[in-house]
Amino acid sequence: MTHKTTSLFAQIIHHLIDLPTFERIVRRHQGEKHSKGFSCWDQLVAMLFLHFSAVTSLREIVGGLRTAAGKVSHLRLKKVHGHSTLAYANEHRPWEIYQDLFFATLERCRSTLRTGQRLRFKNKLISMDSTTISLCLSLFQWAKFRQTKGGVKVHCLLDHDGYFPEFAHITEAKKSDSKIARLILSQLHRLPPASIIVFDRAYVDFTLFKNLSDDNVFFVTRLKEGMNWRVIRHREVPKNRGILRDDEIVFEGQAAAVLGQQTFRIVSILVEQTGEEMTLLTNNFSFGATTIAKIYKDRWNIEIFFKTLKQHLKVKTFVGETENALKIQIWTAMIAVLGMKYMKALSTYGWSLSNLVAFLRLNLFTYRDLLAWLNNPIAEPAWEPDMQISFDFG
Repeated sequence: MTHKTTSLFAQIIHHLIDLPTFERIVRRHQGEKHSKGFSCWDQLVAMLFLHFSAVTSLREIVGGLRTAAGKVSHLRLKKVHGHSTLAYANEHRPWEIYQDLFFATLERCRSTLRTGQRLRFKNKLISMDSTTISLCLSLFQWAKFRQTKGGVKVHCLLDHDGYFPEFAHITEAKKSDSKIARLILSQLHRLPPASIIVFDRAYVDFTLFKNLSDDNVFFVTRLKEGMNWRVIRHREVPKNRGILRDDEIVFEGQAAAVLGQQTFRIVSILVEQTGEEMTLLTNNFSFGATTIAKIYKDRWNIEIFFKTLKQHLKVKTFVGETENALKIQIWTAMIAVLGMKYMKALSTYGWSLSNLVAFLRLNLFTYRDLLAWLNNPIAEPAWEPDMQISFDFG
């Protein structure tokens, strides 16, 4: 019977990771040079076990896998190596292996993760944001952020067609969001024409605005206080839709000189929860004001993604102190969260990601068919023991 053949953990990895692709990535980065029997596959399984389980240290990773006894053979592991071997691999093997694996796995899962865009337009919609991961400065001195703090930033582009990460980039926390955004969108990951990207005020930057407009990419963001602009045209405001103003503007001042006389649009909306006014800025003139407001509201999904990453996967405490080890842990966490979203997309059960993580931790080495478990995790076993064991307490 299917549920007796292999563990849920093994099935998840086999669904998620294409082994020939992984092996090509490892060869490209010479990941197993001087490996001495501990393969990159062994390392990947160990790090995914860290994220999918509730363990907190290298010793617990090794101990947890060793307690699985014969079940590790289904994970393509010949043996479970010691924690010092894993620590050395995390410190020295190229973290780029797992960055490349993330993007390869993303491409493999893309068709399944597409669940249909919720807003009614054909343009590709992307959110851009970053989250800061705080680090102990005494342990991570290379990541100095402030006088007494260390940290790194995970910069992410979230595709709203399925709400999965389209792109990710890790930097030191002191890096400016707007400068990194220019790097990502101009060199690392250019968006196709007519895409819409939505971001918050941390990315308000006139050079970024010009670059996006020149690439025929639309943006929606919040207007910063103190920006100088003048209205050149008032647009009609829809009634009873929470829209307070809809104007076409040009920016003024020395900082805006890079834009020339390029026209932009501001849409002011009434925030129902607080009763406050929020002013949005965009270079899109064809969508209705209510659609512009909905686009910005949908940006909240990238906040949910970061919340999921931090609350349910191991990216706030680390099992290695070097930059290389930290990046391996973050990139394998990104692969794990991709796996969670992939399993959620396969299921008809209606999981929340938090419940899926919690249930999976209790059942990692359970022998059941993965799809059957995803669709009905609390189903009774399809078999019954032949005898009932009795205990004589005398």
